[in-house]
Amino acid sequence: MADELSMTACRGRWPTLYRARWRVATVLLPTLLAACAVGPDYQRPAVPVPQTWQLDPEYANWRPAEPAHAQLDDAWWRAFGIDELNALEQRALDNNPTLREAAAHYDQARAVLEAVSSKQLPELGIGAEASRGRISANRPLTEYGTPNYETVQNDFKANAWASWEIDLFGRVRRSVEAARASAEQSADDFANARLALTAQLASAYFALRAIDDERDVLERSVSWQQKALDFVSAQERFGQVSQLGVLQQRTELDTTRVQLRLLMTQRAQYEHAIATMIGEPAPQFTLAPNRNPYTLPVLPTGLPSELLQRRPDVAAAERTMAAANARIGVARAAYFPSLTLSPEIGWQSAQFASLATVPSLVWSIGASVSQAVFDGGRRAAQVRFESAGYVAAQARYRAAALSAFQEVQDGVTNLDVLNAAASESREAVDDAQRLLALATYRYRGGMVTYLDVIDAQRQMLKNERALAQIRGRQAGSVVFLARALGGGWRDPAVAANESVAGGVAPQPSEWTGNR
Repeated sequence: MADELSMTACRGRWPTLYRARWRVATVLLPTLLAACAVGPDYQRPAVPVPQTWQLDPEYANWRPAEPAHAQLDDAWWRAFGIDELNALEQRALDNNPTLREAAAHYDQARAVLEAVSSKQLPELGIGAEASRGRISANRPLTEYGTPNYETVQNDFKANAWASWEIDLFGRVRRSVEAARASAEQSADDFANARLALTAQLASAYFALRAIDDERDVLERSVSWQQKALDFVSAQERFGQVSQLGVLQQRTELDTTRVQLRLLMTQRAQYEHAIATMIGEPAPQFTLAPNRNPYTLPVLPTGLPSELLQRRPDVAAAERTMAAANARIGVARAAYFPSLTLSPEIGWQSAQFASLATVPSLVWSIGASVSQAVFDGGRRAAQVRFESAGYVAAQARYRAAALSAFQEVQDGVTNLDVLNAAASESREAVDDAQRLLALATYRYRGGMVTYLDVIDAQRQMLKNERALAQIRGRQAGSVVFLARALGGGWRDPAVAANESVAGGVAPQPSEWTGNR
C-alpha cells in the first residue's frame, strides 16, 4: 500500500518536474549554443614600425611630441594664426558638398548597423481580420451522412505573433560585428575627408599667398626694368650703346611681363579652387592680395607607432579589415542549421462581442529548423570569397600604414631641406641688398654707371622672388606634414583657453537635419 502511494505521488509529481526541467532546457540550450560563433576572431595584424624618424636635430620646425601631455587638434590650421585662413576653413567645413556626402555615408552606415543589430531581438507583430461570407450548400461533403447547408457567418480574428532566430552559431553576431566595423570605417572616412579638405584648402591658400609675394617682386622688377630700358634707350640715342643693348633690355622686360601674366593666371586658378572648396561659385568669389607676414608653426611629429592610431585613413583601412574578418564568420555560419521560434496567440469568433473571451482563445508555438544539404559549392565559394576579401583588406591596411610612414618622412625631409634653402636664400637677399647699396653709393660718386645699379637691383629682386617661392613651399610642406600626421598636436594650455565655437568641425549626425 505504501509502495502504491509512493508511486502515485511520484506519478503526480512527474509532470510538474518534467515541465520544469523542460523549461530550463529550452532557456539554457539556446543560450549555450548562442555562446559559440564560427569564424576567426579578429586580431589586428602587426606591421613593421620604425623606431624613430630621420630628423635633423638642427631643424627648427619639428620637435618630439609628448602624447601624454598633448592631444590631437582637429583645427590644426589655427596654429598658423591667420584669421583669413581660419574663416575660409570654417566655411569649407560648413558648406563643402564632398564633406556633406561623406557625412551622409556615415549616417547610412549607422542606419545599417541599427538594422543588423535589430536581428538580435525577436520580431513582434499584431494583426486583426474581419470577414463575412456565405458557405455553399453544394460544397463537397465532409461526412456523407450529414447533408450540407448554405449559411452566412462572420469571422473575427485578432492575433499577436513573434519570430526569433536563435543565433546558434553566431551568424547574426558576426553580421553585427561586420556592420559595426563598417560604421566605424565610415566615421574614419569622414574624418579623412575632413582632413583632406582642410589640408587641400590650406595648401591652395598658401600657394596663393606665395603668388602674391612673387607678384610684388615681379611688379617691382617690371618697374626697374622699364627704368633700365629708358636709360639704355637714352644712351643709344646719344651713341653711347648699340641697339643690341636696347633690344636685350626690352626682351628682358617683355619676358618679365609675360611671367607676371602667367603668375596671375595661376593665382586665379587657386582662387577658383578655394571657391569650390568653400561651396561658392567661382565667378562670384574673390580673395584680395594679402602680403601680411605669418609664422610657420612648430609641428611635433610624435613616435611612428602613434601614427597608426592618429591617421584616419589607416584607421579606416583597419576597420575594413575587421569587417572583412567578421564576414568570414557569416559565410561559415551558413554551413550550420538555423533555428527560428515562432509563437502566436490570438482570438477567433463568429461574434465580435465574444471575441475577447477564453473560449475564443487560439494559440500555437513552433520552431523551424532549416539546413541546406546540397548547394553545388555555393557556400564554399562564399567562404573563399570572404577569405580573399580579408587578405585584400589586410594588404590595403599594410599599404596604408607604409604610405603613412613614407608621407611623414617625406614631409620632415622636405621641411629640413627647405629650411636650409630658406636660410641660404635670406643670406642671398641680404648680400644683394648690400650689393645694391654699394652700387648706388658708387654711382652717386661717379665711379660706376647706372647700369650697375640696375643689375644690382635685378639680382636683389631675383633673390627675393626665390625666397618667396621657398617660403610658399615651406608653408605647403607644413600643411603636407600636418595631413600626414593626421592633424596637429594641440597645446593643453592653448586648448583650455580656446573657444569651442568656430574651432570644431560639425559631426556627421549634426548635418542630418540641415540638408
